[in-house]
Amino acid sequence: MNIDIKVHKDDLPEDLNLGNTVAIDGEFMGLNVKRDPLCLIQISTGNFDAHIVQFNRKTYIAPNLIKLLSNKNVTKIFHFARADLSFIKYYLKVDVENIQDTKIQSKLARSYSDKHGLKDLIKEFVGIDINKQQQSSDFGGDLTQAQLKYCANDVIYLHKINKELNRILLREKRMELYNDCLKFVKTRVDLDLASFKDDIWSH
Repeated sequence: MNIDIKVHKDDLPEDLNLGNTVAIDGEFMGLNVKRDPLCLIQISTGNFDAHIVQFNRKTYIAPNLIKLLSNKNVTKIFHFARADLSFIKYYLKVDVENIQDTKIQSKLARSYSDKHGLKDLIKEFVGIDINKQQQSSDFGGDLTQAQLKYCANDVIYLHKINKELNRILLREKRMELYNDCLKFVKTRVDLDLASFKDDIWSH
């Protein structure tokens, strides 16, 4: 399988048309949003392509990417959007509009499993066992071919997974509940950025 991977410095090209549904993921130097910089955003149209934006971390000036992220007419599929949206909001100063989240979908649709990682979903719905070895690697410098392939794998299958999980949610009559969960993601991100990490409803 050939994957068309393109690396863009600082921002997406102005004339790039990615259609009305894209898969998005981010790579960071760690998981502490105020300490660990956002390094990359990778985007796929679902056609075995990956556009990887490598930021200038001194400025984070990316108007074309920001325009895409804030466009309500473009659906953005994430896996565990909570993390990506926190970094995007903190570093790019934008709220991402019109999201899907395959992790939330999986937890509501696949109540027959306790495994909801992207690797598990790709194995079940695509039939491929992907290599996640680069997950903990350094994305702050020059990217290796292994890192580029890892970045691509994190987005190229999300369209199919989203479709398959939606099918189960509809069948099991859980779609309304899923949509209600999506409405809360922005608030959950704001709570994270305000350092309220714990479940605010816990006793």
